[in-house]
Amino acid sequence: MTSRTCISERLRLPAFSAVAVSVLALAGCSGGGDPQAGPTASVVASPIQSVSDSASATPSGTPTPKPKPVYKPADAKGRAQNVPVPVKPAVADKNTKEGLEAFTKYWFALLNYGYETGDLTSWSELTANACVFCSNVKTSVSVGYRDGRWQVGGRLKTPSIRSSFKPNSASQQVVVQVIQEVTKYYKADKTVGRSPEPGTNTAVVVIAVHAKGKWAVSDMHLVR
Repeated sequence: MTSRTCISERLRLPAFSAVAVSVLALAGCSGGGDPQAGPTASVVASPIQSVSDSASATPSGTPTPKPKPVYKPADAKGRAQNVPVPVKPAVADKNTKEGLEAFTKYWFALLNYGYETGDLTSWSELTANACVFCSNVKTSVSVGYRDGRWQVGGRLKTPSIRSSFKPNSASQQVVVQVIQEVTKYYKADKTVGRSPEPGTNTAVVVIAVHAKGKWAVSDMHLVR
C-alpha cells in the first residue's frame, strides 16, 4: 500500500541587443607652401555593446513534493484510510524453517489488511478453498464490508510464530499466537451495526504446503 511527482523545468533564454558607433575619420592640412605631412588622425571608436534586458537562465522552482498519504485507522465516522499494503519478504518463498515462518507472518499481515479494508484478494490467493476455518473468516469480513458497511478495530498481532520444520515433508505446521482487538461494526449510514466482537488472544495451528516455488495455507484450526 504510494505518490509520485513529476518535475518540469522551463528555460528562459537571455536576449541581447547591440549599439554600434560609426567610425569618424578626421584629417588636418597645413596652410600655404608645400603640403606638410600634417598629423592625420584616424580615430576609430571601439564598438560599444550594451546588453539590455539580459537575464541569466535560471531554472524554474522545483515543485514541493506531495506529502505521503497518512494512515488513518477506521472510526465511527468512516473506514480506514491509506492502510499500508503488506510487502512479502523474499525469504517467505523459501522452503526452509525461516521461509515458512516469514510466510506465516506475511499471511497474517494480509489477513489484518483485510480486516481493515475489506480486501482479502491477496490473502485468498495464498489460501486453499478447502480451509473451512479460512472460508468462515473470509465470509465474516465480506459481510462486515457489504453495502457500504465497515469495521472498526479487529486488527491482528502475531507476537509468537513457531514451526517444527521437517525437511521433505509434504506439509508443515506452524503454531501462532494471534491477538485480535475488539471489532465494532457500522452501517453505511454511520449507525452501529451488530454487536461488537470482544478481543481475543488465542493459539492457532496453520498447515502450509510449499508448491511451485511458494507457500500456501491449506488449513488452520484453533489449538484445543
